Amino acid sequence: MIYTLHELQHAANAPLKFWAETSQHLFTNPFSPLAYLPHSSRVAAGSELMARVVRRYEKPAFGLDHTVIDGQTVAVHEEVVASKPFCNLLRFRRETNANHPKVLLVAPLSGHYATLLRDTVFALLPDHDVHVTDWHDARLVPLAEGYFHFADYVATMQDFIRLLAPDVHVISVCQPTVPVLAAVSLMAAAGDPARPRSMTLMGGPIDTRCAPTEVNRYAKTRSLRWFDTHVITRVPLKYPGYMRRVYPGFLQHAGFVAMNSDRHLQAHVDFYNHLVEGDGDSAGTHRKFYDEYNAVMDLPAEYYLETLDMVFMKHQLPKGDMVVSGQRVKPSAIRNTALMTIEGELDDISGPGQTEAAHGLCSNIPAKRKEHFLVPGVGHYGIFSGRRWREAIYPRVREFIRRAA
Repeated sequence: MIYTLHELQHAANAPLKFWAETSQHLFTNPFSPLAYLPHSSRVAAGSELMARVVRRYEKPAFGLDHTVIDGQTVAVHEEVVASKPFCNLLRFRRETNANHPKVLLVAPLSGHYATLLRDTVFALLPDHDVHVTDWHDARLVPLAEGYFHFADYVATMQDFIRLLAPDVHVISVCQPTVPVLAAVSLMAAAGDPARPRSMTLMGGPIDTRCAPTEVNRYAKTRSLRWFDTHVITRVPLKYPGYMRRVYPGFLQHAGFVAMNSDRHLQAHVDFYNHLVEGDGDSAGTHRKFYDEYNAVMDLPAEYYLETLDMVFMKHQLPKGDMVVSGQRVKPSAIRNTALMTIEGELDDISGPGQTEAAHGLCSNIPAKRKEHFLVPGVGHYGIFSGRRWREAIYPRVREFIRRAA
């Protein structure tokens, strides 16, 4: 019912969106006499702000068509090298003969699209052959394709690692640190020759008992049944995934906005003022960020609930209780894969210590093949995007991969 009401709200907002966009054009177009009226900039700014508030944000494009290698501009092409019902594996193929390490960048399946890692990919491209998990919006996956459980996530990671083997390096950001560590642990225990050379875990919930955040605490305030009853719904008729049980992206987005409501409100006030003042650069930065941040996708309900139960409620991985497809996950089985963990000092999603916990679990990786980096003054998004990522964090990741190779 809640999904249907959400769609009805969007339909009801359509006239308001049309009016706001029309008003914005009328008060900014140099051929319109309204653009020269007193306070026209304020009317136009308010109209654009209103249009952005009520619009639906679709999946953005990566938009990475070139990179620079050894001082030369090189064309980049997106290619789908593997396709599964719930995920494509994208390769950013560079027109170069350079023999750089292969990287599997595992994007979160947590409400935002893989394009959230655009800046991560951009920094990696000059020195690596980059592949990215491009998760599908669950509402677009027909029910006939079956379900997607936590074990399916782990199996998908193993399939992609084997496809890119040998000599692949895995980087996982936020939520996938747990299934990636599980996948590599199972491969190591089985003596799989395709196991990766290195894995870099960034800002993920390996052990949420360490420095629990508001997100972690909230997950334990309700029972799993409560979450199933209150946040899981079925996809409405208009989508290919009709009747699939999902955790809607709009609910998760609302939760994240509510966590920092004052900050988001001030950002929109500032956006309005930038438009009025003619500060196009600052307004453009706002648009770029929120075009990405507001574009959300639905998650398969079974995967969401299992992750909530296994990772955030029962802490199965750090306790040694995690079983995937009938096999117990033992990170201590990993011996030959180098491990790097990265955390932000100000991370309010995965607190400091949660990702570092992987070092204690991976007890048989030699100390010289382990590295931890706690980035001072950086929050969750800052560890994989922005200036600090490009200038302080990425150089260390690049050197770690080179040593592991």
